[in-house]
Formats: sequence, C-alpha cells, structure tokens
Amino acid sequence: MLVTGMSGTGKSSALNELAQRGYRVVDTDTGGWIEDLPLPDGSGTEPQWRADRIDALLTEHERSGEPLIIQGTVWNQSTFYPRFDHVVLFSAPLDVMLQRIAGRDTNPFGKTAAQRARITADKEEIEPLLRESATVEIDTRKPLTEVADQLAALAGPPSRH
Repeated sequence: MLVTGMSGTGKSSALNELAQRGYRVVDTDTGGWIEDLPLPDGSGTEPQWRADRIDALLTEHERSGEPLIIQGTVWNQSTFYPRFDHVVLFSAPLDVMLQRIAGRDTNPFGKTAAQRARITADKEEIEPLLRESATVEIDTRKPLTEVADQLAALAGPPSRH
C-alpha cells in the first residue's frame, strides 16, 4: 500500500503508529529512497524514487505476501501504482497542514516562507492529480488512531514474525 499526500497531512505520523502496531512500514522521505533527477523535458530536477531500490523493496514484499505500507510523494510514484493494492491519499485543509508543519520537529521542510508557498501551490496543483489516481482518500483531521485504523483495515493484519 502506498500512502501519499501533501506535506503536513500526517503520513509519517500514521506510519509511526502502524509500526507500533507491528506493520512493516517504509518512509521514503528518509533513508536514501529518493534522489533529485532531471525531468524528461529538461526543465529542472524533481525528487524521485530510486527505481532500483523501490523495485527491490516491492519485489521482496510480493514474495513475502506480508503487508507493507510505504509513504511518499514523488514525481515518479505513478510508475509503481500497478504494484500497490491501494494508493491512499491523505488530505487535510491547508490551514491544518501549515499548523502541523509549524509545530513539527521531525522534518525541517515547510519552515521557510518559500517552502510554505510551495506547499500552498502543491496543494492546488499536485493534490488534485493525486486524488485522480488514488483508490482511497482519508481526511486526516480525525484522530491519528482512527486514520491508522483505516489503513490497518485496508492492509489486513500485520505479520506476526
């Protein structure tokens, strides 16, 4: 399962909650899963998943059959959509997102005015594209435990290894 959405929608928090419940989770924002690569049209670079690493992760998951929940929002994620049982969009109003970002200490993104402007633009431009391809949308204004419960229901029980 892929959990995607704009910055400040609660993706990392939900994955942390699921990890505590025994699920295998991968937050691709950390750990070398992402690199800046040139866009095909040559207009610049964008953070993209390292296809070799994501492919290896998904191949191992497919062999194991155990639930795997990946978090990320990157330019090339749609390449991998066919390999996910669910593409879950996390959404929240912009004011909620910005309030969460201002109060978090786990991720520095969103602390500058320029980054907040980008988040605002992405909410308007990118989130609708994510919504079109999502199989499920979760409004993350609800309590974290409820959000995690919804993801757990989609994933099935965690592995007991």
